[in-house]
Amino acid sequence: MQMFTPSLDWANEIPQSLLWAGKAWLITAVVTVVLLVALARYTTWGRQFWRVTGAYFRGPESIGVWAWLGVLLFLTLITVRLNVLLSYQGNDLYSSLQVAFEGAGGGNQAVRDSGIRGFWTAIITFAVIAAVYVARQMLDIYLTQRFIIRWRVWLTHRLTGDWLEDESFYRGRFLEHPIDNPDQRIQLDIDSFTAGTGTGANTPTVGTTTTLLFGAINAMVSVVAFTPILWNLSGPLTFFGVTLNHALFWIALAYVFATTVIAFWIGRPLIRFNFRNELTNAAFRYALVRMRDAAESISFYRGAGAEDSILRTRFAAIIANYRGYVVRTLALLGWNQSINQIINPLPLVVQAQRLFNGQITFGDVTQSATAFFNVHDSLSFFRSVYDYFAAYRATIIRLDGLVDANEQARALPRLSAQPSPDGSIELRNIEVRNPAGKTLIEGLDLRLQPGDSLVITGPSGCGRTSLLRSIARLWPYSAGTMLRPDGDGDAMFLSQQPYLPLGDLRAVLSYPRQESAIADDDIVRALDEVALGHLAGRLGEVQDWAKVLSPGEQQRIAFARVLLQRPKVIFLDESTSAIDEGQEFAIYRLLRTRLPAAIIVSVTHRGTVEQHHGHHLRLMGGGDWELDRRTESAGI
Repeated sequence: MQMFTPSLDWANEIPQSLLWAGKAWLITAVVTVVLLVALARYTTWGRQFWRVTGAYFRGPESIGVWAWLGVLLFLTLITVRLNVLLSYQGNDLYSSLQVAFEGAGGGNQAVRDSGIRGFWTAIITFAVIAAVYVARQMLDIYLTQRFIIRWRVWLTHRLTGDWLEDESFYRGRFLEHPIDNPDQRIQLDIDSFTAGTGTGANTPTVGTTTTLLFGAINAMVSVVAFTPILWNLSGPLTFFGVTLNHALFWIALAYVFATTVIAFWIGRPLIRFNFRNELTNAAFRYALVRMRDAAESISFYRGAGAEDSILRTRFAAIIANYRGYVVRTLALLGWNQSINQIINPLPLVVQAQRLFNGQITFGDVTQSATAFFNVHDSLSFFRSVYDYFAAYRATIIRLDGLVDANEQARALPRLSAQPSPDGSIELRNIEVRNPAGKTLIEGLDLRLQPGDSLVITGPSGCGRTSLLRSIARLWPYSAGTMLRPDGDGDAMFLSQQPYLPLGDLRAVLSYPRQESAIADDDIVRALDEVALGHLAGRLGEVQDWAKVLSPGEQQRIAFARVLLQRPKVIFLDESTSAIDEGQEFAIYRLLRTRLPAAIIVSVTHRGTVEQHHGHHLRLMGGGDWELDRRTESAGI
């Protein structure tokens, strides 16, 4: 009968644990960086990850990012160390109880008292470790959330800017395979991407060990930390005449390897199912939003039945994919749950005979079981989170697809543009085609001086709007050279349906400038000049103004912007189609009076517009055109 002896020197454990954590941090940091570099270089998804967000982790500004990651890594390692200490504390707890019982049963008071003292020491030790554990967890979650939020802010700004750069958000529609749902990718996928859990959007409970990266680090370090414990406590096991030393350790390795291979095979299709799930749901949401925005037109057409058919078709695609998603997920979940249950009693069964023979204590049995499950669960980490990784992999694919589409959109051809020294517009040998390659305009040459005006007419499909898009450098099916004023805000393009951004009326009228850049008095004056003075008292009112104002009022809002911005060149594409002829006449006269040096180019099918222009370009289709050079406009 032996006195109780603690498994560790608890009085010196704090400096020992800090030393262990420091060494582990240094080794783990180096190994992790090397592995991440290898993944970024040699794996497809690693290269995609780096392409999406690599800039966040390089350069002088990334020093703070890496320091933050270093702190999170340290907290992760502290978790491992606390789990190791808890295994020793558990050993002490149950071993002290065994000693106390043996001492009491054998009538040895000294042995009994040593067991009792060991028990209460173990309880106090547990209280200290638990307090540290909780404090570490709270700090871990707080710092992890700060990191995720900062990363999300940076990445959202980066991908939003990338999407907006050089009108990629518009020119992307001309790609052979246009990107679907960029709004979802920027909002939802970035949230999932930066959370790094693979399970969807970030939540305030996400800490380091919840993420795939630090969860993997925690698993691997746990294997290293608990392997010596399991190795030392594992005895031999004989079966069929063969003795396997350290049996419990080797059983854990073999079991995990076999079950992980099968789990990967079962779970591999989940990447495809997850990607399709997001795609089909986004398409369904888009159809619902379009129906909401076009509710009036659909109602006039009595199109509810047709819309119902469209919605049913898109929803059916969701369900069809989700059925396969559920089946494959259940297969993986069932496999993981089954093998986890099968393994549960194994360490007790293997160690029981050694306990019965008095070779080990009950505390040794419980600690060996703890070490076994830590090694087993850690080695099984990648099997257990394969469905999460599949979801995260799909998120990486979607974000990389957005980055790739933006690059392709910016690479599409456009007119060669040069600044004009005298403020004129000159088109040299302009060719415009439709997407099918049919020539609409060929060999167009013209020059407009400040104060000139040009009206463009022609039959439907002749290339009138495409020519304006080419001049705006938006249309990729064009060639030639253009000279134009090149200053910021020197040119404005007004479409038939003006864009009214969300916000108050002041922001709507100031667009595309910041609303603070234009004085309210100037805005009120512009409203009066376009016969919208009744709106002057509503500048601070926040509305969806595209639904509040009539089409004619929206077009006059666009002309008010022209008066406020004072561009050198004004392009008008059916911009007075919702305005009566009297208001149209007044607006053209207003433009020439207030902006006498501006070049005005109008695309129209209305004969009343022609009188306000000094030059007339007729497009006949098939590449043919005719330019009528007048000396003055008839209507002004």
